[in-house]
Amino acid sequence: MHTFREVETAAYCPRKLYYRRRDGEPDVPDGVDDVRRLAFEYDELRAVDAAVLAAPIEVSPGTYRERLERLADRIDYWDALVDPPQRDVLLTGRECRGIAHKVLEEPLLPVLSFAGDPPEEGVWEPQTVRLVAAAKALSWERERSVERAVAEYPAHGVVREIDLTVRRKAAYRKAVRIAETIDGPPSRIDSDAKCAPCEYREGCGTRTRSLASMLGD
Repeated sequence: MHTFREVETAAYCPRKLYYRRRDGEPDVPDGVDDVRRLAFEYDELRAVDAAVLAAPIEVSPGTYRERLERLADRIDYWDALVDPPQRDVLLTGRECRGIAHKVLEEPLLPVLSFAGDPPEEGVWEPQTVRLVAAAKALSWERERSVERAVAEYPAHGVVREIDLTVRRKAAYRKAVRIAETIDGPPSRIDSDAKCAPCEYREGCGTRTRSLASMLGD
């Protein structure tokens, strides 16, 4: 059975998943747990100056608080998001298993917290695949339909809900197929756009092209 992280990695770069399986999962980077803890401290961060000033946030304290205030006004399940009934829940579905950082009951939603930066809109596609995996596992366990999931970017005070659309479910199924079929190094990719932050960049052998070569010089 695949983990949520495996299908997320498969959606990002199959070759990276191959290396992780070969070498073992890397340790969680320093600071990630500190950022994820912010997702359980929203009320304190809104109310206590010292708390928000000391927090590992990526925007100004004023901007951070403004974002939390807007979220509190907009999200009808805000109280449950701030103080979830279940935390760090292991979910096991038909195809995938993994940790949901929060599980809300009404509405029934899995919530995953991401330590990185959010895109301008929506959720990064590999993270979307991970959210779909969590929603499907929660649905499998509860024997109830779960058609939405929530992504938190706690360092930015950003919370985004996604619907499990046909396109997102298709991306998830593609990632599952990739995870199932990898038995050797997948083909190299043609662009290094995703490679800069990768821990395997130096030894991967990913084919890249210089600007001059792309212009035919």
